[in-house]
Amino acid sequence: MRERILEVATELFLAEGYGITSIEAVAERAGISKRTFYHRFDDKAALFAAVVHRIIEQIRPPPDVPLLEGSSPHAILRRLATLILRATLSPRAVALHRLLIAESTRFPILARAVYDEGWTHKATKLIGDLLVRELDGVRLSTRMREFAAMQFLNMVVSLPRRRVMGLGVPLTPKELETWADNVANLFLHGCRGLSSASSRGTARFGLGRSRTDTAR
Repeated sequence: MRERILEVATELFLAEGYGITSIEAVAERAGISKRTFYHRFDDKAALFAAVVHRIIEQIRPPPDVPLLEGSSPHAILRRLATLILRATLSPRAVALHRLLIAESTRFPILARAVYDEGWTHKATKLIGDLLVRELDGVRLSTRMREFAAMQFLNMVVSLPRRRVMGLGVPLTPKELETWADNVANLFLHGCRGLSSASSRGTARFGLGRSRTDTAR
């Protein structure tokens, strides 16, 4: 019954929004009474937190898939970037991001529910530990490791997610591969890393190919 409630709530939240979706609507579509609902969830905020947790569990790689795997730091980060993109650009992840943008100002609890999942903290720690382990001669404080890891995450996600949300032309699977490779190069080696990287598909990465610019 809990899974049924969560599936219905996920569909309603992502399609209708948090403000419009009511406990009554969830209960009616799930075919349960409000009493049954409250037996499992304290309120709508608790339901939304459970929905967020479920979405993140669905889009993250399975436990048996190693997150850090490769013959070099570049190969490891390129593979990690690919996994992050696959999760971030999945339909439900994009829909959840749209919901947060649209309603988190009115309902700060939405952003809090995502933050409390702790996936960003886990990812930054994972990347920071990788830098310490794999980069010879590089000494970073805990704060700088966290800073570097956050820059990597932002570099991986920002433009591809904007594109898939309609702010430009979405990148193709092949272009996403190139994007992950170039991000890993830039992160590890700065602009010197890009000088030896493939330039395949980079023309579409620029804002010049966005729908807004094309319309001009």
